[in-house]
This record gives sequence, structure tokens and C-alpha cells, in this order.
Amino acid sequence: MNKYPAIHKAALQLKGATHDYKEEWTADRYFVGEKIFAMLGTNKEGRDILTVKVEPSQGEILRTENPAIIPGYHMNQSHWVSVLLDEEKNEEFLAKLLAHGYEQVLRKLPKYRQREIENI
Repeated sequence: MNKYPAIHKAALQLKGATHDYKEEWTADRYFVGEKIFAMLGTNKEGRDILTVKVEPSQGEILRTENPAIIPGYHMNQSHWVSVLLDEEKNEEFLAKLLAHGYEQVLRKLPKYRQREIENI
């Protein structure tokens, strides 16, 4: 989804982050240690969304404070949020959210994988 180059760039600037495009989902997926931390795609209404892994308590706060943030689309809704990109355009906020998702996944990886990524 080349409509959001700032999101793509912010995700791939995170150490060891990788990307692929899953055609069946029409979604750009972002990984650390082969685990997804974010996805850029559309929901069933065709709205562009960024879905990011979050700490459950943080997800609840984000959804309460920002009407552009909804439970994660087609994901575990306590561990993921989706951002409606036609409503939330603050690139700095989105980059911080991506970094949070990245950290959530990175810290759950085995210690040896964390060290490998650290040394990239």
C-alpha cells in the first residue's frame, strides 16, 4: 500500500524489521523475528487501517482517548488496535504506535533472537 510511505518507512526503520505483502489479505505486514507487529490494509468497509500489536491496558486507553482507534480488525481485540487512517493522520503518533507494537513483539521473542536483532 504505497499510499502511506511515512508509515512504511517508520516501520522499516525499527531494528530488524521486515516487510511482506500478503495478496489474499491485500495487506502490507511488518515483522520482527518472523512475528507480525503491524499490518497496513483495509477493513470490510474499504477504509484504510493500520493494525498494531499493543499491551491490552494500553489498547483500552488508546480506544477510549482516540475515536480513530478501534479494536484490532480480524485480530485478538485485546492485544491489537486498528487505526482508521482517514481520521488519524498524525505521522509522529503513528510512528510511536508502530514502535510500541514492535517492542511488544520483540520482548516476547526468545532471548537469543532478541540478541541477534540487537546486533544487526
